[in-house]
Amino acid sequence: MATSNHSEYEFRGGSLNGFVMCFIDICLYVAVVYSFVQAVIAFDEEANTTGTAWIVSSVLLLIAAIICSCGFSMLEPNEAKVMTFFGKYVGTFRKTGFYWLNPFMTVKNVSLRARNLNADPIKVNDKTGNPVMIGLVLVWRLKDTYKAIFDIDTEVVAAAGTGSSSAARMNRFENFVRVQSDSALREVAGMYAYDDEDSKSNEVTLRGGSAEINEVLTNKLNERLAMAGLEVLEARINYLAYAPEIAAVMLRRQQAAAIITAREKIVDGAVSMVKMALDKLKDEEIVNLDDSQKASMVSNLLVVLCAEEPAQPVVNSGTN
Repeated sequence: MATSNHSEYEFRGGSLNGFVMCFIDICLYVAVVYSFVQAVIAFDEEANTTGTAWIVSSVLLLIAAIICSCGFSMLEPNEAKVMTFFGKYVGTFRKTGFYWLNPFMTVKNVSLRARNLNADPIKVNDKTGNPVMIGLVLVWRLKDTYKAIFDIDTEVVAAAGTGSSSAARMNRFENFVRVQSDSALREVAGMYAYDDEDSKSNEVTLRGGSAEINEVLTNKLNERLAMAGLEVLEARINYLAYAPEIAAVMLRRQQAAAIITAREKIVDGAVSMVKMALDKLKDEEIVNLDDSQKASMVSNLLVVLCAEEPAQPVVNSGTN
């Protein structure tokens, strides 16, 4: 089988200016009327042979005019027509404007415009097994018209009053993208943890590595949609949260981790302040403290600096 039958290529058949053919078509209908009138006149004059010739001429002209009327086609920017001739693919027509094409060809209209897809959040398990809710939004478009029309099942029968078959066909494409995006999102979400439990590690997470994950997600989608001639221009996660059944527990874990981190900073600061106070007292020879007094002072300062509530000072008024 020829290689061109497996990929898109430009329509190489002839196309004529639609306005010129419209004028010719009108002339054909005028010629039909003229031939019919001449036939009537000939039969009135009992010139049967001449009348029959005019009748045959009018019938042939009428057939030609009807066939000519069926070939008009208009194409807007970023639209295409997939052309088949008795079941054989003969190319994709992309010229914008008003044209006349061979009316015996089957034409399937498709849109090449970019489209958005906002997928509803789904529940998946991340790398650590935690259930999370994740959703995505992507921008896609049709890239290869041959694969899109002939490699996946998108044929539709447009009933009266249900809209054009082109719109219905694009809805089928969108449904295909939706199913594949669901599968790709589950795969990517399972490759990463929701959050980094060890703050010192550099592991990419769903919450912290959005740029890298969006790139991986786009590549996965393009791998899956290549068979259908579709292309994802951009894909990004637009919703991310723990599943409701573990959201409260994970919130408490995050709060505990935040409290521990804050306590570490408080203790580090308190120790440095105590050291600075002792060094200051020693350097300026304000008071000489023995080891037991230093220990007591350190204990009191740490209590004051690390306490969550303000310390209540006790004034020593002396002894009798």
